[in-house]
Amino acid sequence: MSKTATIIGIAAGAVAVVILVIGFIWFCKSQCKNLSNRNSETGSSDPSALVEWNRGAGPSSSSGQSLFAPHGAQRFTMEELERATRQFNESNLIGYGSFGEVYKGLLRDTIVAIKRRAGAPTTEFVAEVTYLSEIRHRHLVSLLGYCQENGSQMLVYEYLPNGNMCNHLYNTGLESSTRLEFKQRLSIALGAAKGLCHLHSLKPPLVHRNFKTANVLVDENFIAKVADAGVSRLLEKIEEAGPSRTSTANVFQDPEVGAAGNFSEMSDIYSFGVFLLELVTGQQAVKIGSFGSNDTLIQWVLSELSTNNFVDRRLVGTFTMEGIRDLIRLTLQCMSFPGTGRPRMDMVEHGLEQIREKEMALTTMMGESTATITLGSELFASK
Repeated sequence: MSKTATIIGIAAGAVAVVILVIGFIWFCKSQCKNLSNRNSETGSSDPSALVEWNRGAGPSSSSGQSLFAPHGAQRFTMEELERATRQFNESNLIGYGSFGEVYKGLLRDTIVAIKRRAGAPTTEFVAEVTYLSEIRHRHLVSLLGYCQENGSQMLVYEYLPNGNMCNHLYNTGLESSTRLEFKQRLSIALGAAKGLCHLHSLKPPLVHRNFKTANVLVDENFIAKVADAGVSRLLEKIEEAGPSRTSTANVFQDPEVGAAGNFSEMSDIYSFGVFLLELVTGQQAVKIGSFGSNDTLIQWVLSELSTNNFVDRRLVGTFTMEGIRDLIRLTLQCMSFPGTGRPRMDMVEHGLEQIREKEMALTTMMGESTATITLGSELFASK
């Protein structure tokens, strides 16, 4: 009987083990199925569903670089991008750029910006996108991948939640949720300068060609990143319209570029000077006046410096006189003619770093200015 009991005990134990194994396998399959369903749902859901998750994930939350290949362009399918944007729903449309419509999308649980234009598939498009996607820098918006299907060409970028500087800078008459003080504007200018400086340091240098305030984006911590680097060059390579896409008036474009489209690092620096001008004044440069000649914008600056309306009134109480003068001097140097006399981008970066450091030191020691500003000829006497 004892032998029989032993056999029965062993058999019962074996059955129990089998039941446990079957139960474990069933549990794993169930969890995998649930996970798959969740992934499928978030892939086609409203991008705002993961906003809070992204905000809480730290500085890399919006980059998408942890989920996508760190270098090289990834090819996405039209089906993926349609699912990410809910079939390119109008509610996901967040703007328009030189490449076309810009949509916010949720792609593989990462919020991205998807730019779309009509265009037939070309090998030049893939080659250029592959090159641009390999350019990575803390102060450049990363190009993650592309798609060209069904008569469309699309670029997939990291998404920055605070949008471009136009949203925070121009006085639209609406109450802004953020008030950018002078030192914050200096930090944003410095970040943008570092992005451009990296482009110019490449071998051969990559000229942005379309630098402007709308192409300076800020993340959740207001760290600046330059957008659309190389997009003008990409469009030139894949279109038959010729080298110049700037037939319409563009206040950021260096007048020395001309109709032939002779862009250079110095033309980027002129554009950066106009960006600095907007940071100081809080105004859209395009609304300042006519730009039929090289010195029109400069003349406006010279005439306005003797008034109390030149510096953005929202900056009152957040700067020192020395800091604002130094920034205006640098602005005018970037916009000077001829272009060969302008500082290189690394010199502009260094100049902004010095202005910011001095401003930090001065405001720590003596507080910030609330005085009315009349800069006038004093600025140029020491130039």
